[in-house]
Amino acid sequence: GRWNHTEGPTSLLLHVLPVRPAGTADNIFLEVPPGEVASYAFRIPEHHPAGLFWLHPHLHGSVARQVSLGLAAPLVIRGALDAVPDVAAAREHVLRLQDFALDRSGRPIDPGMGALMGGREGTLVTVSGQTQPRYAIEQDGLLRLRLLNASASRFYRLSLEGHAMHIIATDGGSLATPQQVDELLLAPGERRDVLILGSRAGGVYRLMNLPYNRGSAGMMGGPLGTRTAFEIASVGYEGRAASPRQVPQALGEVERLPAARARRAFVLSETMGMVPGRGMGIRFLINGHEFDHARIDDRVRLGDIEEWEYINNTDMDHPMHVHTNAFQRVGADGQAEPAWLDGIVVPARRRERIRIRFTDFVGATVQHCHILDHEDLGMMSTMQVEG
Repeated sequence: GRWNHTEGPTSLLLHVLPVRPAGTADNIFLEVPPGEVASYAFRIPEHHPAGLFWLHPHLHGSVARQVSLGLAAPLVIRGALDAVPDVAAAREHVLRLQDFALDRSGRPIDPGMGALMGGREGTLVTVSGQTQPRYAIEQDGLLRLRLLNASASRFYRLSLEGHAMHIIATDGGSLATPQQVDELLLAPGERRDVLILGSRAGGVYRLMNLPYNRGSAGMMGGPLGTRTAFEIASVGYEGRAASPRQVPQALGEVERLPAARARRAFVLSETMGMVPGRGMGIRFLINGHEFDHARIDDRVRLGDIEEWEYINNTDMDHPMHVHTNAFQRVGADGQAEPAWLDGIVVPARRRERIRIRFTDFVGATVQHCHILDHEDLGMMSTMQVEG
């Protein structure tokens, strides 16, 4: 159950796939009035991937405010990946990354028009409710960090001093083999599981958030993103593993989606319009339309595979997120990359392609920009999955 203690109506999104997008499951069209109770019931399918998912409010027009005030929770689903011996032996922590804009008294600051247009960011950055926590790692041991970007707008470009990160899972589950990286970009809503090998003799190493330019809000705000590197957490050595561990070389099979039957294009753009309670400001569009819950923008067929191209005609990055069904990014070679995602960053003035298969459920669902102010200001569309 969920008791709504907020000052206005809300709803709950299960950032899980695939779960039925209707009734009291993953239904963003359900509205819970203040002071009332709603019970959410859903069944996790047996074929659901193991991974890190999350819950957050999703009532259009209030999403950014409610998430930026902290309403978000991780949800771990365990499965085959967790049974890989070296993964199972790793020390495990969920890192829920959230930022807050507070005044000197600790009260939330109402964002101005510029913050709404660019997407609000706060100066207080927390990790699972703490500031700069430290996580222990053993020499020759493994540390598993399950990273969730639960911020309304902030991108995190992460790097751990003196250590590589080995990505073992993305939004939609396990990779086939670990991907070694020196830094990792985590857009709002995205998740990554990484393994850290305790390869040093000792010491404390900072997990840094590096500078990242996510575009410009133009006349309404200027440059967006992190301008100066800062520490968000650290990893400190404590003891030695009873038996030396290694990053596993095989994690399981990951299907690569074949060629698509249909293609669609989604143009991301801006226009001027009325912002409720604010006056004139930027509104955000998909294919020339603001979100309207009463309108079906696209109709797709259950079982079909489609290829979508996102065309970003704005000066800001837009992390596009699709509900209910995971997808794979299409690389420059025209092949789908074998990693399941539910979000993809479409950089300013650039394009990205994805391949998506509609499985399990019919009904209305949505896609939107996961800079949540952009979603609230119109950058969301509805699709109907038909049997």
